[in-house]
Amino acid sequence: MPVRAEHDRAVLARLLGRDPVLHAYQLGDLDDFFWPYTSWFRRGEQVALLYHGVDLPTLLAFAAPADTGSLAVLLAEMAPVLPARLYAHLSPGLADALAGSFRLASGGRHHRMALTDPARLGVVAPAGVVLGAADLPQVRELYAQAYPGNWFDERMLQTGQYLGVREGGTLVAVAGVHVFSPAYRVAALGNVTTHPRWRGRGLGASVVAALCARLRESVEHVTLNVKADNVAAVRLYERVGFTRVADYDEWTLTALAAAAG
Repeated sequence: MPVRAEHDRAVLARLLGRDPVLHAYQLGDLDDFFWPYTSWFRRGEQVALLYHGVDLPTLLAFAAPADTGSLAVLLAEMAPVLPARLYAHLSPGLADALAGSFRLASGGRHHRMALTDPARLGVVAPAGVVLGAADLPQVRELYAQAYPGNWFDERMLQTGQYLGVREGGTLVAVAGVHVFSPAYRVAALGNVTTHPRWRGRGLGASVVAALCARLRESVEHVTLNVKADNVAAVRLYERVGFTRVADYDEWTLTALAAAAG
């Protein structure tokens, strides 16, 4: 069966829902909040997503090891219709399927983690208040100081799933989401950071614990992505009940024709 565009959310939800943790970001992007920014491709039982809601379109393609070969075929067939420049999150080994069409620059190995032991949220005292649109200037300032270069979609403040800790009126720690979909029962933490002057005091763990408790009121699966070499962050997430469930690689892709030009 050749590659084709897929527009049926029910079909996509069925296929991705077979492994809701591995595909949490894609399931979340089926939500009305994200759906207008998505293009979906399917070959048989394999699905890939091209997300347009960021400056550099982002390709998401994940598979269990047994399915990597069939998903690689899908990616190779998609290559001619992909943008000349894009970012990609790919299960290990899938980048080879695009190497004939794109120059690949590695963004490193990442872990997908899932909240598998929520009882451990109780090991830290939760902290944080809900942030909204009025807090956007302080959120931007904190990210500029503590997390430059992070991917932050300002629309996500509308979800009510960004929590912050203040000291003396200044926002010093924040935890939010990249994906939040009660309809598809998934969420993905993101944009978690603490101001450099306030690190080492447990604020990151406290605001993450508070956010996870809040998310569990609406969704079944709470996940996150973290760089494999960010040992401190991995330990923080493990402390509050997250477990590593899969690995993937991030890449910047430039079409070989564009690179040559």
